[in-house]
Amino acid sequence: MNVDDLVAIDIHTHAEEPCGCHPDDGYDDFQAAMARYFKAPYEHPPTMVETAAYYREKRIGCVIFPVDAERETGFRRYANEEVAEIAAENADVMLPFASIDPAKGKAGAREARRLIADFGIKGFKFHPTMQGFYPNDRAAYVLYEAIAEAGCIALFHTGQTGVGSGLRGGMGMRMKYSNPIHLDDVAVDFPDMPIIMAHPSFPWQEEALAIAQHKPNVYIDMSGWSPKYFPPILVKYANSILKHKMLFGSDWPVIKPDRWLADFAALDMKDEVRPLILKENARKLLKI
Repeated sequence: MNVDDLVAIDIHTHAEEPCGCHPDDGYDDFQAAMARYFKAPYEHPPTMVETAAYYREKRIGCVIFPVDAERETGFRRYANEEVAEIAAENADVMLPFASIDPAKGKAGAREARRLIADFGIKGFKFHPTMQGFYPNDRAAYVLYEAIAEAGCIALFHTGQTGVGSGLRGGMGMRMKYSNPIHLDDVAVDFPDMPIIMAHPSFPWQEEALAIAQHKPNVYIDMSGWSPKYFPPILVKYANSILKHKMLFGSDWPVIKPDRWLADFAALDMKDEVRPLILKENARKLLKI
């Protein structure tokens, strides 16, 4: 990846169909509900190869990951190994993160160490709402220890999620797990592990900003929302004391970078801050 040739680095993209296999029963209904919520312009999510082609055309690098939530959702997870292999074939624009349900305990920690050693995984994606756990649950710490000892990044979904929105009972998704305040404990107990809080953390935006300001190892990615809907306090902090800790993320494929970047260009953002958010902060954090 030649970062100098890229216009931006998208820290938050999803590998929905890396293997191209027929999805599990119920998965199409789930994806259709997501597309309705986000007004996404597709009938079925793109493959990783299609994703790479899009990002290559736009000259944007991306961090891409699956979500291991099969225990809670019943949808089989996509193999971390396959995501890493396809990303390696498209390394000019892709960097792979992995995802492991913390409920896998020591087995999950062993998987993490193997993925780091054998596949060059740089980070791990967690979705507390989809995975059904509080991030500060000590049962998850054995997995965090494997991530922290390798100097890898832990990226956590925070705030409300479009997953399950409009479905009966929200598809069983409980938003309480994704209050960012639970990550304050993780940041204290793993002070050298970089932590990314994904998305504007509605309805807990101020908690997220407070943690990012207070804990040196905590960052915020601005994915999942069009910037025109960002709360003013998020824009204010991004423009000032947290300008080195904010990261561009789209939440592809439900939000395309074109849409996000166009709306970001309309924000009242300082000229010196824009390149930090779009590329330089991610470049430093990812060490690329």
